Amino acid sequence: MGESSILQKKSLQELLSKMYLPLSQKIPLLGPKKKVIVLAGPTGVGKTELSLKLAHILGGEILSADSMQVYRGMDIGTAKVSKKVREDVPHHLLDIVDVHEPFNVATYFSMATKALDEIVSRGNVPIFVGGSGFYIQSILYGPPLGPKSDPKVRKQLEKKMEALGCSAMYEQVQLLDPEYAKTITENDRHKIIRALEIMTISEKKVSEFKRPLQIKNDTYNFRLWCMHYPLETLYHRIEKRCVEMLDQGFIDEVKRMKSLGLEQNSLAAKAIGYKEALEFLSSLQEKEDWEWFLYSFIRASRRYAKRQCTWFRKDPHFRWVNLEKTGKERFMECVLQDYEQSM
Repeated sequence: MGESSILQKKSLQELLSKMYLPLSQKIPLLGPKKKVIVLAGPTGVGKTELSLKLAHILGGEILSADSMQVYRGMDIGTAKVSKKVREDVPHHLLDIVDVHEPFNVATYFSMATKALDEIVSRGNVPIFVGGSGFYIQSILYGPPLGPKSDPKVRKQLEKKMEALGCSAMYEQVQLLDPEYAKTITENDRHKIIRALEIMTISEKKVSEFKRPLQIKNDTYNFRLWCMHYPLETLYHRIEKRCVEMLDQGFIDEVKRMKSLGLEQNSLAAKAIGYKEALEFLSSLQEKEDWEWFLYSFIRASRRYAKRQCTWFRKDPHFRWVNLEKTGKERFMECVLQDYEQSM
């Protein structure tokens, strides 16, 4: 091995050591397990691009961890990979249900674990990719805690949310379960409704349903990465991405999804971009309406990205990588080296 190769390997090892968790936080491995790569991070960070490269190198299959990519037709606004790309690299958990059909994290957990086992049985490498922390969390720590969702209770709470708004409903969570309220924000509409639903059905606090501190899925060795950029850089990437989506025909997509029942699905209708586009379509659609829509779309996307970062920072098992400092190529080398060397 040449001197330059030795230095490069040493450099990679040093970089990996900086990305690893402190020794006190590392999870002890009980023996060789099938390895699973998880690429998480905020919207617009470049997860898809790197996942495709890794899949080509490792012989991987990609499992989407995006709560909106499960819906057929929600393509541009969710940055879903094309069917041509899917023919090249197998993808799972995309286009599962029609937009008017209900879908939740419990269903995702069931389908994702089945797909994961099948990928491993074929001798391929599973790569989870996405920014829906709730979905990724279910794979690591088990299905969601608390009682099964009740459509009647959920509908009542959603009507109350529409009437009172997020802040008022969040105050109710703070009053009923201040401990859990500290883990979410007043903008987490879905989590607020779910928390109130759990407390209504079970008559218990959400914080009483304790999630395990250690990864519950002991069948696999999860190699957890969270990609990010400094906020200023990330915000610029998000703005560019929003404009590109509009150029690709995002408004026409929302019109089509509206005709297929988008507004019947309260969760999908509140998705970033779709909510703002629906409001624009219900306006006079004049110049100032368009300008407000664009501003609102970018602002909502930025806020969502910030919430995603907050979510993943709460999980001590992820290794954070600043792509602006590390670079995409070097990061990919680190992921590959970590995959090869881990037990």
